[in-house]
Amino acid sequence: MNPNGTTQARWRLVEIWGDTADLRHLAGAIAIGIAVSLAGFLLANRLLAGAVRSPELARAYAMLAGLAGCVIAGLICALLFAPKREVVEGGAADPRWREEVLAELAGEHGELGAMSDLPPAALRELQELGLHDLFANHRPRSRAAAEGAAS
Repeated sequence: MNPNGTTQARWRLVEIWGDTADLRHLAGAIAIGIAVSLAGFLLANRLLAGAVRSPELARAYAMLAGLAGCVIAGLICALLFAPKREVVEGGAADPRWREEVLAELAGEHGELGAMSDLPPAALRELQELGLHDLFANHRPRSRAAAEGAAS
């Protein structure tokens, strides 16, 4: 066993829909979701059974109460279980990785286009995010290779 507990903490993590979750917190969130939504449905179903003439309408309203219970359960879980990821902004990313991402974008969607085609709001946003120079200096591999061969 590892004294710092990293091995024990790792086995509890699972990837779901491209995100990482703690198994204990996931199980707790599922249990809370089931309990709160089912309690809302059953309570509303019992209260509305005598108050509404049509049993179908009472059941439909009870289902709405169950959906409201799902939202309440989501709020409870958001308060109880903090996110596990750490987002670091402004860190220096490897420029090669960024170039690979741009090349992949160009490969999937065709050429990225010219910066002069963008509206001023998009240009401002790129500058605020620190991505303006990256896109402005991007040259597709085929054009960059052709210019390199010509010189």
